[in-house]
Amino acid sequence: MFDIAVFLSLISLGYFVGRYLEKRHYHSINTREQALIKVITTNTKRPLGTLGKVNKVELVTGNAVISVDYFKRVAAGLRKLFGGNLTTYETLVDRARREAILRLKESCQGATQIINLRIETSSISQGKSNQIGSVEVLAYATAIYADAPQAGKQATAE
Repeated sequence: MFDIAVFLSLISLGYFVGRYLEKRHYHSINTREQALIKVITTNTKRPLGTLGKVNKVELVTGNAVISVDYFKRVAAGLRKLFGGNLTTYETLVDRARREAILRLKESCQGATQIINLRIETSSISQGKSNQIGSVEVLAYATAIYADAPQAGKQATAE
């Protein structure tokens, strides 16, 4: 009986604390995305529109590792019994992806454009049964720092 009480307590604690922390993280993500919304970011290999004189081009990265809470792990285990989408992990991956892109943008303040954005994901397993313990997302791209375009001139790269 004691084991069941501990199990239910951990699930309840995991659920409420996990939801609170997830909600707080989403609020932080939304606030930072609004602050960086003007930075043009694309997965195309060429810059969008017309650029002025290009002063600098650099590889930029952003990395995020988000851990699975106890409730999500238990809920995913139950879902594995019956099959279907693991919706409990979808917010985990979404938060990690958005956080990695934000960290990438924050690492290149002042860039005119960020092009050729790529995202890599991996799971970090733990325990004997190789359960997912964390999700890692790496975002990498090319940041272009250029002057404002002059009227009638095309993009130049040096």
